[in-house]
Amino acid sequence: MVETSRETRIAERLKLLANALESGRLGPVRRLINTLTPAEIANLLESLPPAKREVVWGLVDPSDDGEVLVHVNDEVRESLLRGMDDDEIVAAAGSLELDDLAELIDDLPATVVDQLLKSMDRLHRDRLEHMLAYPEGTAGRLMNTDVVTVRANVSVDVVLRYLRLRGELPESTDTLYVVSRRGTHLGQLRLARLLTADPDTPLNRIMDENLAAIRADTSEDQVAELFADHDWYSAPVVDANNVLLGRITIDDVVDIIRAQAEHQVYGAAGLDEEEDLFAPVRRSARRRAIWLGINLLTAFFASWVIGNFEPVLQKVVATAVLMPIVASMGGIAGTQTLTIMVRALALGQVGFTNALPLLRKEVLVGIANGVLWALVVGSLSWLVFHDSMLSLAFGAAMIINLLAASLSGVYIPLILKRIGVDPALAGGVILTTVTDSCGFASFLALSTLLLLH
Repeated sequence: MVETSRETRIAERLKLLANALESGRLGPVRRLINTLTPAEIANLLESLPPAKREVVWGLVDPSDDGEVLVHVNDEVRESLLRGMDDDEIVAAAGSLELDDLAELIDDLPATVVDQLLKSMDRLHRDRLEHMLAYPEGTAGRLMNTDVVTVRANVSVDVVLRYLRLRGELPESTDTLYVVSRRGTHLGQLRLARLLTADPDTPLNRIMDENLAAIRADTSEDQVAELFADHDWYSAPVVDANNVLLGRITIDDVVDIIRAQAEHQVYGAAGLDEEEDLFAPVRRSARRRAIWLGINLLTAFFASWVIGNFEPVLQKVVATAVLMPIVASMGGIAGTQTLTIMVRALALGQVGFTNALPLLRKEVLVGIANGVLWALVVGSLSWLVFHDSMLSLAFGAAMIINLLAASLSGVYIPLILKRIGVDPALAGGVILTTVTDSCGFASFLALSTLLLLH
């Protein structure tokens, strides 16, 4: 039997919830929630309007509250926290692993943070404060400090007896970390290797010294790249002196990758991925108005370009019919290049140092497509309007605008990245301005030159 898609499962759950809530029967709602993981509950809460969300949140098992708060987006988390008293928040946050707590703690009220720190033993409090000393979005914030360390000079049998005495291992443990007396990271030992080695073998003969450790100040984007490049399930985190601080596991990296994908999708439309789907109209309208206003300014600029060619528009009406096609084709071509560039920048594959070969390739692609579609649209224009000069202007403008789209698609995201502006957020608006203005200007200028002189 083929497993149903995530979208289908969500739709089915929403339908069941809606029916149960409409009937006032909360028992089925509670039973449904109890079958879900915290991440699934979080997704469900984001899919509900505020009134129903509040009811469902009240039915979530308190032991899951902390995990759910970690998985929901920022605005939904803020709304859920507003409905909880301090003791509930402390209980929810206190159930979390330190890496999850470090992610959540910035959103908690100061009074709650104080209570939470006082309720922790000194070891966990010191570990948390050490993690919080690193900037948000770095490996130091992302890591889990609960690791199992061993010394290089002991035997396999000693380590196995030590593990049996512990009784349990931290969740998602696949590796033991070999450290010196001062805590310096020396190497790693896979559990599979430990279990299959001869009991008398010293660890320094079977540990892997070549696997890299991640610096605590490494950005989470770079962490995701390292995991993807090396197929890691977990990796150690060290400070500048190579002292072992903690570890990062693949489940944390999956969350990073998902957040990156959401950011690119929302950023392309000038939206924030942390926005509540059911946010108040006034708040959503205010946020979107900013980008609509920027777009309006660019539209006025394009209109000003058109206004400078009023004579040709008055005398050759066909130019008004054809010029949106030139702008549209340039916009599509530029968006294709821009999308490639934004992805390459996110993966660290491109920068000013290697942009020239990519620019050369995109320019050649733009010229090739420009010539192809110039022949197509020029021929169609001649068949409709029977004006060879108009067809020539139309085709030439197509080549010019696709060339401009290629140049813009490469350099706009590079420049935005250099000045600290997110290319996924601002690139599309600037690109549209360039391709529209260049398309209008080239076609109307060529039409003026060939048709009115």
